Amino acid sequence: MLKYSLLLLAALAACTPSGSEQRQDKNDSESPDTATPTALTTPDVPVVSVTPSAYTDTTAHDTDDPAIWVNPEDPARSLIIGTDKEAGGGLYVFDLDGKIVPGRSVLGLERPNNVDVEYGLMLNGQPTDIAVTTERYTHKLRIYSLPDMQPVDGGGLPVFEGETGAEYRDLMGIGLYKRPSDGTIFAIVGRKTGPTDGTYLWQYRLEDNGSGQVSATLVRKFGNFSGRHEIEAIAVDDELGYVYYSDETVGVRKYYADPEQGNEELAMFATEGFAEDHEGISLYTMPDGTGYILVSDQQANRFHIFTREGYKGNPHDHRLVKIIETETLESDGSETVSVNLGPAYPHGLFVAMSEGKTFQLYPWEVIAGDELKVRSQD
Repeated sequence: MLKYSLLLLAALAACTPSGSEQRQDKNDSESPDTATPTALTTPDVPVVSVTPSAYTDTTAHDTDDPAIWVNPEDPARSLIIGTDKEAGGGLYVFDLDGKIVPGRSVLGLERPNNVDVEYGLMLNGQPTDIAVTTERYTHKLRIYSLPDMQPVDGGGLPVFEGETGAEYRDLMGIGLYKRPSDGTIFAIVGRKTGPTDGTYLWQYRLEDNGSGQVSATLVRKFGNFSGRHEIEAIAVDDELGYVYYSDETVGVRKYYADPEQGNEELAMFATEGFAEDHEGISLYTMPDGTGYILVSDQQANRFHIFTREGYKGNPHDHRLVKIIETETLESDGSETVSVNLGPAYPHGLFVAMSEGKTFQLYPWEVIAGDELKVRSQD
């Protein structure tokens, strides 16, 4: 994630399934044998309740994860792409009022789980913005051009090939990374479960296959896993070159996003104060490299906010600075952008999934309050 600030600056310069499946799907985010969790408090950290400015139209089945595409010509006409995670679900496309955009949604997918967007993948010699979702039941990445949402994947790209463990190919998380040095775009992919030997996540290079469709080439396997629950939420900081992911019930792990920089785990944070699952991760970025990392405390219906930049000369020392109590219920995925999206969201937008087949929209200044910075806009 975090492609939006660079995009706009460049432009200015030039879950409710039914029956037995409901029980299985709820295990993605809940432990049914666990008593109702109690929200934990952290001394000296402000806890503030916030209210959304809008809700999206409802989807058919069960929302899970949003992404935001920033329109470079008119940011107020940017789009929210959200997954509806069920067999026969899809990608729903909303405007900034939360209304479904006619003719843009992609339906009939086989349980799309998470989604991310990236800008400027070269296809047929033209820079193409893309939305990538994980299609769990087919074990494929599905890729669509933006803003028209046309398929550019030749029917889907299989991933985790050769894996034979139970649910080792059941796709969940996705984070896209555009390497600043050469513009190469990568997909970092997670699954329902996987090994504990440091190879849970697989990273693929995305490029034109020579016919204007996307191909995916495996470039590395990395990522520690506690083995306690699962890994779903993945977020990438393009500008600083890091990837973060939630090892649920344990914490947030941090690595280099560039495969050429190795597989060393740089940090593990957010290890205390969560009721149960660590879920959606999103980032609010400032031009000077500062900002915030927001992590869903799913069963407590709130988000913990950490510094993006670290402390005392250590860029990997991410400290808790605020907790927000939202109106979301059991929030899985979230997304944040820090660019001016027009009069309704002049300092950026935070979007979070909620039970009830919706996503909730919060202006960044509501999240920031008096405690956090807001990005000044020209």
